[in-house]
Amino acid sequence: MGRIYYIMGKSSAGKDTLFREIRHRLPELRTVIPYTTRPIREGEENGREYHFVEESRLAELEAAGRVIEMRAYHTVHGVWKYFTVDDGQIDVRTADYLMIGTLESYEKMREYYGAESLAPIYIEVEAGERLSRALGRERMQRSPKYGEMCRRFLADEKDFAEENLHRLGITRRFINDDKEQCLEEIIEVIHNGKL
Repeated sequence: MGRIYYIMGKSSAGKDTLFREIRHRLPELRTVIPYTTRPIREGEENGREYHFVEESRLAELEAAGRVIEMRAYHTVHGVWKYFTVDDGQIDVRTADYLMIGTLESYEKMREYYGAESLAPIYIEVEAGERLSRALGRERMQRSPKYGEMCRRFLADEKDFAEENLHRLGITRRFINDDKEQCLEEIIEVIHNGKL
């Protein structure tokens, strides 16, 4: 039986970088293309980063009971939704998968596929270091959005509160203050199949 290795953590913990490195080093892990209602951006391709769909298609998928989990974000352009669909991409009977998401999306995936099929990979970085990384990244943007950066930072403190992690049985933490060491620990866990 396969497993879904689910990477999550607070903003600026290095999840995306670790996700890319794990994919590169363990190409046998399958990935899942999520869905979104947000507009496609320059350089993106439908079916590569996301399946870009209209609200009407999302409504059809919801009516059919195929939406596993969904998150909605209020932006200056309106509400954008990101979601995972039971569309045949995942078959835990035959393969292992690597996904990235939020604690909320992890919980919904766990409810849908069963706790035995989900392996949480919780990435942690000291709060001051995360804030420093986020600030450095935001300063490089053409139009920095410091308020949004702070909002996300504070929201993460609530979303990833110890009681939420405990409730979902997430006890192992992968400390990402040294990317290579963190990566090696994650890969070892995936190879051993134990968390």
